[in-house]
Amino acid sequence: MIEIFDQARLTKSKRAFTTRRVPLMDMRALETGPVTPIAGDLVLARVEEVGRLQRLELTTGRKAAIFPGDELVVAYGNRYAPDAYEAEVPDDLSDCDLAAGGGIAALVLNSNAVWEAKGSPTRLRPIGLVTDSEGRPINLQRYALPVRPLNQRQVPVIAVCGATMNSGKTTTVAGMVRGLTQKGMKVGAAKITGTGSGNDYWKFVDSGAVHTLDFTDAGMATTYLADVDHVVRGAEALVAELILRGCNAVVLEIADGVHQRETRALLTHPRMKALADRWVYAADSAASASVGWQILIDCGLSVSAISGLLTASPLAMREAAGLVRARFCALPELTEGSAPLSWIEGVARLSVYA
Repeated sequence: MIEIFDQARLTKSKRAFTTRRVPLMDMRALETGPVTPIAGDLVLARVEEVGRLQRLELTTGRKAAIFPGDELVVAYGNRYAPDAYEAEVPDDLSDCDLAAGGGIAALVLNSNAVWEAKGSPTRLRPIGLVTDSEGRPINLQRYALPVRPLNQRQVPVIAVCGATMNSGKTTTVAGMVRGLTQKGMKVGAAKITGTGSGNDYWKFVDSGAVHTLDFTDAGMATTYLADVDHVVRGAEALVAELILRGCNAVVLEIADGVHQRETRALLTHPRMKALADRWVYAADSAASASVGWQILIDCGLSVSAISGLLTASPLAMREAAGLVRARFCALPELTEGSAPLSWIEGVARLSVYA
């Protein structure tokens, strides 16, 4: 059943970061069911109970407090987060959860015990899928950047992957962005997989990226359980867009760890290998440095450097250096023309160079 939107009601709702590419005027009505949502569909939902997640990141980036009775415009999506939730898109418009503060509606299947101890998931009651004036559900894919050819690409692209959540991937990307920016380059940054949120997006902006994008700009609220070819096309679209905007270096972040489904598939995908010139691995310990380094080698990738949380500890770096037969030094130089450019000036500690 279609219910025409009261625009005043829509204006009062809190619209999430994941929905930022969808113009407000395109949201015209609600499909109240029965309907089966899919990943990327926008939904108007009422907050039934505030739990672990107490704030929603708005389209502006501000994190707004949420209260029971608030109406939110969020996107359905699957989530893979060992430090937080595993969640999947439900089969209907029955009650579900706020699975991520960036604006993801899903049914939480299990929680990290530390998160669970701080509260149950914030509970949502979907009111209806957001539709256009013709009653078609609005999906983020409709607003995705176009895929452009990259056959003549001359811009270096560096990809950062890591051991797991919170292993230092975002900090590594931000450090490289800052170092290259300080050398006078116009650096673009993009997060190509993960769960829709502005936390990493804004860190890249703050580190000096002249343009920042993420997978939501490629039409995906999250990338967990997405078709891997679709994820690769999204990554290609983001790189092409950054180059079109005048960036002469691009740094990419791949979320989660090397054992995660989409991450592992990306590491072996021929087009992803062609997209990235160099690979950096972020590890949280010497053991994960050794395992991850070997996984990347087995995938046919040349690991230019190991960075991440382990670089906070000289002892961990010493252990890692012994495990991967590496030596301590700054990252190798990247050249544009005849000018040598340090990759990571701006990161406080040295990385382990493999």
